Amino acid sequence: MTRSERQDRPTRNRPIKGRGTDRAQATNRGSGKAPARRRPAPAQGGEFALPETLTPALPAVDAFAELDMPAALLKTLAAQGVTDPFPIQGATLPNSLAGRDILGRGRTGSGKTLAFGLALLARTAGRRSEPTAPLALVLVPTRELAQQVTDALTPYATSVNLRVATVVGGMSISRQSGALRRGAEVLVATPGRLKDLIERGDCRLDEVAITVLDEADQMADMGFMPQVVALLKQVEPDGQRMLFSATLDKNIDRLVKMFLTDPVVHSVDPSAGAVTTMEHHVLHVLDETDKKAVATKIAAREGRVIMFVDTKRAADRFAKRLLASGVRAAALHGGRSQPQRNRTLDQFKNGQVTALVATNVAARGIHIDDLDLVVNVDPPTDHKDYLHRGGRTARAGESGSVVTLVLPEEKRDMTRLMQDAGIAPRTTRIKSGDEELSRITGAREPSGVAIVIEVPEPVQPKPRTRGGGQGSGAAAGGSFRSGSRGRGRRGGTGAGQGAAQGGAGGASRGGGTGGGARGGAGGGAARGGAGGGASRGGAGGAGGSARGAGAGRAAGTGRGSAPGRGRRAA
Repeated sequence: MTRSERQDRPTRNRPIKGRGTDRAQATNRGSGKAPARRRPAPAQGGEFALPETLTPALPAVDAFAELDMPAALLKTLAAQGVTDPFPIQGATLPNSLAGRDILGRGRTGSGKTLAFGLALLARTAGRRSEPTAPLALVLVPTRELAQQVTDALTPYATSVNLRVATVVGGMSISRQSGALRRGAEVLVATPGRLKDLIERGDCRLDEVAITVLDEADQMADMGFMPQVVALLKQVEPDGQRMLFSATLDKNIDRLVKMFLTDPVVHSVDPSAGAVTTMEHHVLHVLDETDKKAVATKIAAREGRVIMFVDTKRAADRFAKRLLASGVRAAALHGGRSQPQRNRTLDQFKNGQVTALVATNVAARGIHIDDLDLVVNVDPPTDHKDYLHRGGRTARAGESGSVVTLVLPEEKRDMTRLMQDAGIAPRTTRIKSGDEELSRITGAREPSGVAIVIEVPEPVQPKPRTRGGGQGSGAAAGGSFRSGSRGRGRRGGTGAGQGAAQGGAGGASRGGGTGGGARGGAGGGAARGGAGGGASRGGAGGAGGSARGAGAGRAAGTGRGSAPGRGRRAA
């Protein structure tokens, strides 16, 4: 460890509140001892060598009932149909429940959310947070993953009377601030939005005793590392840390050195974790035209599929092509607002959309049950992206396939990428009309009948007006002040219905046959009738004006005879 790293490392010299000092003594926190020895053996794909645990790990369990957890959590597990722990859960929970730091390496879909979630909830149960001061923090790279984690933990948190708040970008920061001020023991957050809330004074992390970094490698890839480091320095210095990552590169090594002390390591080769459940296919296509034809037939298969492309523009164009071919498709990328992305995901989950065309960033954190096919229409450029894309299928022990379409000029790069990922795919030369394509992917001819799917639109906030909407007015014979007032006292010209301070046919302070008080019925005018009566004036001018019957002067009375004093006739 370098001198600068030692200076950056937060001090750990006080125990977690309410838990005494035995844990600090057991794990050598603050004792000056090196946190972990490093294995000299090189790691796969340029990854760092895993730290060697100094304190022996507790043995794994085969059943949740063997764990020291609140009865309410065990009851909720049974109610949710979760009977036996996955390997990462059985191996890490005995240690995380005891307060040990955890370093978990494994592919997505391995069950790690409950691996850290159950320990976090069990150790926080019985405590109550102060406003803006959560007790446990889960940092994730994307909004979608934040929502997935929240949805997964909420039933269990509710069972032990813990409140969960979620703070992510793209959503109302004032609502998120309100949730924190009302109090939440568990906070699920993306780094950027959490940083904003802290700077606003709406959140503080000094009471956080348990911190989880989920998909840490993705956070590093997305440029969040400086923010993550800054946030981790604000939590309780002697708190528990759990870090989970599909891959372990040098950025993750830095986090391990700085913030984990004598961690229990659970590592599963991300490419080997689903050898028996996931198939990897590389399909060599002739050219770009045939590639599009192949991808379209795959998208038309029975069942859902996620199809990855490189850019937002490519996602929009391919989704449009699929819709024109008769495939129920939608694009998901960072150019869409968060509400739009949420609604697109809902459409995909409920079957309204069967082919989701996505970019890397947008699809990170997407967890879809029973998804058995992922297609790389555009091959990824990095083996970590390949693993994350593939992690959308074969989740929680289910089977699935990852299919990558490769052009002749991409063959060499794809071979190197698979070697870095430690995967030996099945390679096939394919054309759009081959039966082998149908056997591997379920591809079929699309219907050719164009489909229109409602594009999710962001919910627009209703404008704050002092009266009704512009041009709406009231029903015929409406009452005074029934129309919109916020437009310089001019009646609406579009709908020809209402006017400022006047209904469509009613009268106030006026005896006109068509106009209302200070407003007209046909096109509306400021303080004037549009072809009928006039405010405070006569019964029938040719073109009304404010305080006058207009050019007609047919039967003006009182102030209704003076022409040309109107502020403007519509």
